[in-house]
Parts: sequence; C-alpha cells; structure tokens
Amino acid sequence: MPHILQLQKDKTLRNIIAQQDEHFIEKRNNLHLHLCASIISQQLNTRVADVIYSRFLQLFNKKIPSTKSILTIEFDKLRSIGLSHAKTNYVRNVCIFFIDNKLTDAKLHKMSDADLLDLLTQIKGVGRWTVEMLLMFTLGREDIFAIDDLVIQQTMAKAYGLNLTDKKLLKEQMIKVSDKWKPYRTYACKYLWGWRDTEGK
Repeated sequence: MPHILQLQKDKTLRNIIAQQDEHFIEKRNNLHLHLCASIISQQLNTRVADVIYSRFLQLFNKKIPSTKSILTIEFDKLRSIGLSHAKTNYVRNVCIFFIDNKLTDAKLHKMSDADLLDLLTQIKGVGRWTVEMLLMFTLGREDIFAIDDLVIQQTMAKAYGLNLTDKKLLKEQMIKVSDKWKPYRTYACKYLWGWRDTEGK
C-alpha cells in the first residue's frame, strides 16, 4: 500500500506500524448521522457512548433516521436516552443546519477538507476536532492530522520524546514530525491510536 511505504520512512512510526495489522480508511454515507454520533460520544468512554447511541437508534426502530425524523423527536425524549441538555441542542443544531443548507452526502463528499471545516464548524456544538473525526472516519480523507486530539499528543510525546508541558512548542514539534507523513497523516493517526491501545499505554 502506498501509505505504508511513505509512513515507513519515519523509523519511529515504522516500528509502531510493525506491531499492528494494517489499517484501512472507508468512505461512508449518512454524514448527518455520523456527526450526531460524534456529538453523542464526546467526553464519554466508548462503552457508555455505544449504549447511548444504541438508545438513540431505538427511537427510530433501529432504522437510519433522516435529519427530519430526528427533529420530530421531542426534546425531553432525546434527553431521556442519556443526553445532556447541551448535546440534545447540538444534535438538533446539526439536523437544522443540514436542512437549511440543503446538505447531502454527495455534496459533502465533493467538498475539500478546508471547505468542510469552514462549513461544519459553523454549527454550534461542532468544533474542529469533531469535523476532523468526520473527515477521517466517514469521508475517508487520507491526510488529516488530529493535532488537538489528546491521545495523539500523548502518544507522539511518548514515541518521539516531545515535551507535553509547553503546548505551543508541542504542536510545533508535532507538525514538524507529521510533515514527513504527508499525504497520509490520517493513516499515521490511526496507527498512533492503535499503538496507544496496545503497547503505547
């Protein structure tokens, strides 16, 4: 795979890759739903997030809900599945924004990374990190670097001997290291996350 050849030029990352199975990137649809799922999972561990998202889908008999069908669910009913007041608003904000701007999967898949970041961060409750996760895991973009992700910061600090205490310096060093990974920084992040889950703890 081309990304493996490029990433293995970094000796440190080469060792991290060698400890894992190959990672893949997929393009998916129902982008509004993935964005809602990302909001639901914010600041929650994976198990709790999965439980709440399962309850969310049960509101629609486990069918894939459209933006309009999500908005038909009463506010208090959405809250009752375990969402905070803020997250309930944010989920609704996503759906309203998609409807008002006539956003479709096809239209979003055609947009550039920068344009998507500019567009979707206009939604209250959707920050840069959330859009980056959508770009990586739903839109299948290969060259996204999640510099603000805490696990990426911690893992790179451990692997490359970076200083975590000075955030400005840390990000400068992270960018310098990650430049070697272009145009496959999404894959690099996936291997760093995978390493954290195994040997990197």
